Amino acid sequence: MTPPDNARFPDSIVSTRALSQRVATADGALVILSEVGLDVKAGEILAITGASGSGKSTLLGLLAGLDQPSSGEIFLLGQNLNALDEDARARLRAGRVGFVFQTFQLLPALTALENILLPLELAGHSDARERAAHWLERVGLAARAAHTPRQLSGGEQQRVAIARAFATDPQILFADEPTGNLDADTGARIIDLLFELNASAHTTLILVTHDDALASRCQRRLHLVAGRASEAAIA
Repeated sequence: MTPPDNARFPDSIVSTRALSQRVATADGALVILSEVGLDVKAGEILAITGASGSGKSTLLGLLAGLDQPSSGEIFLLGQNLNALDEDARARLRAGRVGFVFQTFQLLPALTALENILLPLELAGHSDARERAAHWLERVGLAARAAHTPRQLSGGEQQRVAIARAFATDPQILFADEPTGNLDADTGARIIDLLFELNASAHTTLILVTHDDALASRCQRRLHLVAGRASEAAIA
C-alpha cells in the first residue's frame, strides 16, 4: 500500500523527486529543469542561485504550486501537488505560504495597510486590521499606512510586501529576487529586515537570488546550471 503523502517525507516542508520542466518550441522541446531533487526541512533557509535563464524562477514557481511540472513529483506541506488541481493548490497555500516578489506585486488602488489587510481578510482572521497594523509597524511604515504604492519608494513598497508575506504567519516563504529592483544600500536594508523577521517567526525561507553575498547568508545553496542542480552547505 502506498503511504499517505505526508508520511513519505515527514521531516520535509518541501520535497521534489526527478522534477523536470520542458516547453515546446519550433525547434523541439526546450529543457528548463532536469531531474531536480530537493528536500527542505522546516525552519531552513535555502538560496536558489544560477545565471539568468538557468531555471531559478521556474523552480520557485513549481515549488510553490504556481505551475505544474512536465514530470517528477513535488510535495509541499505534506501534500503531493501533482494530485491537486489549481483551486486545491490555492487552498493549500492560503495562509500557509507567503511570497515576496522582485516587482513587489502590491495592488495599486489599495493603501499600504489595505495591501496587508487583504490576505488576512481572505484567510478569515477576525483581528485582520490589528494584525495588518502590527506588521506595518514591524517594518517601520506605520506613518505610511494611508499611502498607495505610487506614493511609496521602491524600498518602502518592498517593506509593505514583506509585511504582507509575514502577516498570515506562513509556514514557508518564497522570495524571488527580493532586492532585484532596489539599489544596493536599500537592498541590503531590505535583506536585513527579511532575515530578522524570518528568524523571529521561525519561517522556512526559500529565495532566488543572483547575489552571492545574499546567498552566503543562507544555510544551503542550490545552484542551477542549464536546469541541472547541485547543492552545497554554506559555511
